[in-house]
Amino acid sequence: MKAAYVIDPRAEGLIPLLREMGDLLAARGFDVSPVGEPPPRDVKLVLHATVPEIDRVLYVRPDPSVFVATVVESPDGTRWPDVESLKRDTYRVLVKTMSNVVVHRVGGGGEFGGKVHFMTPELGFRTRPDEELARRIVDYVAPLAESKVVIRNRLDEDLPEELWQGDEVARSLMAHGRKLAEMNLLPQVFDIRSLLDERDLRLAMKIFGLKQLSYGNLSARRDAETFWMTGRGVDKGNLREIGRDVFLVKGYDPETATILLSVPPGTDPTARVSVDAIEHYKIYRAVPEVGAIVHVHAWLPGVPATLQSWPCGTEQLADEVRDLVLAAPDPSRAVIGLRNHGLTITGHSLEEIFERIEGKLVQEIPPLE
Repeated sequence: MKAAYVIDPRAEGLIPLLREMGDLLAARGFDVSPVGEPPPRDVKLVLHATVPEIDRVLYVRPDPSVFVATVVESPDGTRWPDVESLKRDTYRVLVKTMSNVVVHRVGGGGEFGGKVHFMTPELGFRTRPDEELARRIVDYVAPLAESKVVIRNRLDEDLPEELWQGDEVARSLMAHGRKLAEMNLLPQVFDIRSLLDERDLRLAMKIFGLKQLSYGNLSARRDAETFWMTGRGVDKGNLREIGRDVFLVKGYDPETATILLSVPPGTDPTARVSVDAIEHYKIYRAVPEVGAIVHVHAWLPGVPATLQSWPCGTEQLADEVRDLVLAAPDPSRAVIGLRNHGLTITGHSLEEIFERIEGKLVQEIPPLE
């Protein structure tokens, strides 16, 4: 497996750290290109160093299967009045560089100085001491570089006319999206248009099918073969339209790693279902008694959790969550933790899931090593 460096000239101070990371990767069997050489066409992992004030992107990964780990460094931890400001600045780097993880090393004093802050697209945010940083990063990214991303969609305009406006199941899903908002279980969304210019927005759409940042999702089984699910980057508290906000998932093509959707005629060809569709698909296939699934960025103490912080939309995350569901005392009513991310909850119906979780979830997701 090949790895390479991409280093912004303004971030040359990070070269020793990246070299150390490269040496650790080489010891694990990675073929690491020398510093200064462009990434080869078949690269799987890019170690990227840039600056927090990034205004241009030096590397655009050709497809989502390339894993990008970006490191930035800020000299003074007193510049941010609160953690949300730090998160926003770090998240801007993440979406600007289309990275899988940003490692923000902060020097100086203040609440955030002398520490390292990890940010992922799932809004996972962890703070760690600035110790053994190269090893910490490599331990995190090396397994993820081998993951298989399943975020492609095929939109077939074959949805029966009687479903163009949805059905009772779809309308229940829309209503429970509003319920998620009322329960404050939809994290505040950064407006992606305030973080990216038009060129970068086009790249985000091309690579990830991403038009906006949005978190949490719901699905509900329609029959033995299909299920309704919320769309990618849509406001879950305002679900209205089939083929835009809610989709009927009818299958999965493992040869092309593509989720298959039935949509009404005239659907926007850039519309996409949630990246978690592969996870929900595998759970529904494995446990016929499951009638609905809810994913939230919240936590329930004591739940079993995945061993690895897999990115959303990877087959590895889907397989591990499915296996944990199957190992639960009652797979049809399981609560599974996604490490440093949130929860996947199965139930017989959305109504039943919400009855079980209301008033029991905590907003703060504990950092797990």
